[in-house]
Amino acid sequence: MLYTGAAVERAMKVQQVILRALSGAITWLQAADILGLHPRSVRRWRARFEAGGSVALYDRRRQRPSRRTAPAPEVQRILRLYRERFAGWNVRHFYRFARRDHAVRLSYSFVKLALQEAGLVRKGRARGRHRRRREPRACFGELLHLDGSPHAWLRRCPDQRQALIAVLDDATKRVLYAQLWPAETTAAIFTALHAVCTTWGLPIALYTDRAGWAFHTPTAGGPIDRTHPTQVGRALAQLGIEHIGAYSPQARGRGERLNRTVQGRLVNELAAAGLTTVPAANAYLLERFIPDYNDEFARPPADPTSAFVPLHGVDLDPILCEHAARTVGPDNVVTLDDIPLQVAKQPGRRTCAGLRVLVQRDVHGVLSVWHGARCFGRYDAQGRPLAAEWPKNARAHLPQDRRSSAPPPRSIPRLKRRTSPRLPTGPRT
Repeated sequence: MLYTGAAVERAMKVQQVILRALSGAITWLQAADILGLHPRSVRRWRARFEAGGSVALYDRRRQRPSRRTAPAPEVQRILRLYRERFAGWNVRHFYRFARRDHAVRLSYSFVKLALQEAGLVRKGRARGRHRRRREPRACFGELLHLDGSPHAWLRRCPDQRQALIAVLDDATKRVLYAQLWPAETTAAIFTALHAVCTTWGLPIALYTDRAGWAFHTPTAGGPIDRTHPTQVGRALAQLGIEHIGAYSPQARGRGERLNRTVQGRLVNELAAAGLTTVPAANAYLLERFIPDYNDEFARPPADPTSAFVPLHGVDLDPILCEHAARTVGPDNVVTLDDIPLQVAKQPGRRTCAGLRVLVQRDVHGVLSVWHGARCFGRYDAQGRPLAAEWPKNARAHLPQDRRSSAPPPRSIPRLKRRTSPRLPTGPRT
C-alpha cells in the first residue's frame, strides 16, 4: 500500500520532531508547538516512550513505515550520546565507537536514519557525473598512493595547520604510513618513502598528484615535463619505481577518499584523546589509528603474491635524499640553504676551491659533500662536522666551548741542522 505525498510528508515531520525531542535538541513543549498539537497529547507520547515504548522510523524511499523498531529509551540514549560526546563525527565512525565502547546493538542503518531525522547528521549529497570505477591492482605493493592533506588536525590548537603524509596500498586499501608534518615538503616525502621501503621493500609504481615536489609542470594544468625530474622523481627513477601523475582528483579517487575519511575521523579522535602536540598525535597514529583503520577497511588482495621487491642490503640514504650541485668557494666553503659547510684539507690537494661537488641531505638531516666517489666530509643539520668525520685539524672547526676537549696537536721535534764534517788540517808550512 502506497501513501499519498501529503501523508508521507506529515509522517516524516512528526518523526523528525519526536527524534529531536528525544535527543534533547528541543523540549517537548516546543515539539507540541511545531506539530500544532495540544501539550497534553505530546505529554502522553512522552510518557509512552519513557515507559519503554518502541520507535518505528519512517523510510522515505520505501514510502512506508519501517518494520525495524527499537525501544525508545535506547534510541534516546544513542541520540543523546552522539549529541553530547560525538557531535561532528560521521555515522560509521560513531557507530564503530558506540558498539565498542557503549554497547550499542542496533543496526547501522537504523542508527544512521535516526541521527539524520533528528537533525544531528547531514543527509548525503547528490552524486556527481557518472564515472567508471578503476579495478584495484591484484598484488600487494603493485601500486601505492602517496598524498599530503593540509588540515587543522589538532582541534585544541585551531591556529595550527599540519600536513598529513599518507601512503595507501591500492590492492588491499591498507595504510602503510601516516604522519603529521609541518608542511608537504620533499624531506617529508623522502621520510615516508624511506619508512615504506625499509619495512616492505620497493613497490612497482607510485601514484601521486602533480605537486611541486612530485613533477615539474611548466604550465599550470598542463602536461608534466619528464625531462626535468624533481628530487623525488630522480630518486624513484634510480630505484626503478614507476611514477604516475594524476591529472584530476577523481583519477586518484582512492587517495582522495582516504583523505576525506581520515579528516572525518582523526580530528575527532585526537580531540577526544586530549592531544595538543604533533609528536603525541603521531604516536597516536602509529599505535591506535592506523591499526583501527586497517582492521576496518583493509581487505585481502586478489593475488596473495607480494609485489614488493626486497632491498637485499641496498642503502637507501644516498638515494632518498636531496642532491644539489655546488662549487667550492675560495675559502673552501660550500653553502646549502644558507648553511656553510667547511671542507677540510684533502690529502693530495693543496685546495678544493673551484671544484664541482655534490651536496646530499638524507632523511636524518645529515649533510655530506661528495666529489665523484670521494666524500669530503659529513655534517649535521647546522653544518658542524660530525665527530666520526673530523679531520686531523678538527680543532680549528670545533665550537669555542668544545675546543678544550679536542685532542691537542702533536708536536713535531725540531731536526738539528746537518753540517758537513770538518776536514783535518795539517801543520802550516
